[in-house]
Amino acid sequence: MTKDEVLSFLKESGKPVSGQEMSRMLGISRAAVWKAIEQLRRDGYEISAGTNRGYQLAHSPDRLTREGVLAALGEHPWKNYVQVFDSIDSTNTYARQLAAGGAPEGTVVVADHQTAGRGRRGRSFLSPSGVGVYLTVLLRPQVRPEQILHLTAMVGVAACNAVERVSGLRPGIKWTNDLVYGKKKMSGILTELSVEAETRETSYVVSGIGLNCGEDEFPEELRDMATSIKMETGKPVDRCELAAELIRELERMNRGLFTEKEIWLRQFARDCVTVGQDVKIVRGDEVRFAHVDGIGPDAELLVTYPDGAKDTVSSGEVSVRGMYGYL
Repeated sequence: MTKDEVLSFLKESGKPVSGQEMSRMLGISRAAVWKAIEQLRRDGYEISAGTNRGYQLAHSPDRLTREGVLAALGEHPWKNYVQVFDSIDSTNTYARQLAAGGAPEGTVVVADHQTAGRGRRGRSFLSPSGVGVYLTVLLRPQVRPEQILHLTAMVGVAACNAVERVSGLRPGIKWTNDLVYGKKKMSGILTELSVEAETRETSYVVSGIGLNCGEDEFPEELRDMATSIKMETGKPVDRCELAAELIRELERMNRGLFTEKEIWLRQFARDCVTVGQDVKIVRGDEVRFAHVDGIGPDAELLVTYPDGAKDTVSSGEVSVRGMYGYL
């Protein structure tokens, strides 16, 4: 923990700080400060030092690490519940295992690489190392599942907020679980829940976000349908800072899950690129075409069919016709 504290102190300072001052401010010995500095240097952090100048963080490696995330996160109610892995099968799968074992609300699982990343309907989610942020949060809203139909929409807004704060770029949201920029997918969201058999209330919810950050290109089969923050901004993003911002936004979202629902869904409606588009609604073997008029009170689509009939769509596969190549 001392290494995390020293790194966080150096990041927040932004200027040279003496070992004595860090020792006093952090309540640790000068020797502990020196040891932490040497550990950070071995981890790839460039820390300059000089007589009468103190220590200053000159460069952070492009690594997604727990100390990097916690340093960027600072004091936060969820900081002790954050786990970061170099590689994992799926952050959602692991978070569900933690949830079944009684892990608290606010548990966050972050990975640099997933070997079995999952999307909706069992689809795979490409999760290479060194270029993305794959993050799952565990929540425990004690309500019936039908009372949190809007949760994925709010997670999407939280993710847009985090990306914008770190990169200056604000993605749009393809209803209901993809972040897009232009006509290409930048991120996917997968929300899963467990229900108590007796009460029929939600036991837990895990919501996973996979964000394309540093890719310069994608495999040929994905080039026309996927993009990354770097490809759109022309510069890399600090993935530890992005993970920290996601955690901040998700915690803020969770506090307002019911009390600020209307505010978040108004933002969702502004971000949702599906509004105003012609879509095809696929439910099993049934395919219908409609125009999307807006977003309902539980983040459902409000649509009009060619015959003038109006409807709400809260389930089924919905694709925007002729707009997104990845659908």
